[in-house]
Amino acid sequence: MMGTFVCKQMNRTFSGEGVETNALSDVTLTFKSGDFISIIGPSGSGKSTLLSLLGTLDVPSSGELYYNNQLLNKLKAKELADFRFEKVGFIFQQFHLIPTLTAVENVMSPLFGRKIDYNPKERALALLNRVGLSDKIDALPSQLSGGQQQRVAVARALIHEPEWMLADEPTGNLDSETGEVIFELLRELNREKGCGVICVTHDPGIAERAEVQVRMKDGEIIEVIDTRVTIHA
Repeated sequence: MMGTFVCKQMNRTFSGEGVETNALSDVTLTFKSGDFISIIGPSGSGKSTLLSLLGTLDVPSSGELYYNNQLLNKLKAKELADFRFEKVGFIFQQFHLIPTLTAVENVMSPLFGRKIDYNPKERALALLNRVGLSDKIDALPSQLSGGQQQRVAVARALIHEPEWMLADEPTGNLDSETGEVIFELLRELNREKGCGVICVTHDPGIAERAEVQVRMKDGEIIEVIDTRVTIHA
C-alpha cells in the first residue's frame, strides 16, 4: 500500500553561536499517496528543510510527522533507516555519486549490505537502460556529464522501488533541455508506477506543472494549490 505523509505543527529550529533560527514554523500539511507535488519559494524559505524532515534525514524540533498513521519522529535510528530504504528515494541537486564506483555500481549502492530477493545488477542495468544510459554502465562519474550523472542518481533512487521520490532541486545544476528530461522521468515514474513525487524547485515553470503546488516563505506554508480542484462560480 502506498503511503501518505501527515505533518502536524512541525517546527525546525537551528541553534548556533547563541542565535536560534526558525527554519520551519508550524507546518501542518498532508502529502497524499501518489501525488506529484512541487515546493517552491525563495532561498531560505524552508523548502529543503521540509524535504529533509519528510525523508527522515532530520527530525522536527517539535510537532509530529506521520506516515500511514505511524509516528516517524519517535522511531529509533535503525527503524528510520529501514523506513528510508523501504519507502523513500532521494534525488539531490549535487548528485552525490560515489566517485570510485561505476554507473551501475552507483545505482546498486543503496542495496549494499541489504538482504534482497532479486538480482541487484539486473535491476540496475534495466534502470540505466530506462534513463538512456545503457552505453555508460561502466563509466565513472568523472567520465559523465552533469545530466548523465543526474540520470544515474535517478536510477539509484529507483533501485528499491520507493513509494515516494523526494527531489531537491533535481534540475538546478542542469541546462534547460537536460532538466526537462529529468522532469519527464519523474512525471513518467509518477504516472506509470503511482510513485508520489515531491520536488523542491526554484523554477516556476516546473513548479506550475505539478498537480499540487506548495508555496513557502520564511519557513511557513503560505499557499497550497491543487490544480485538480475546479472552483465553480
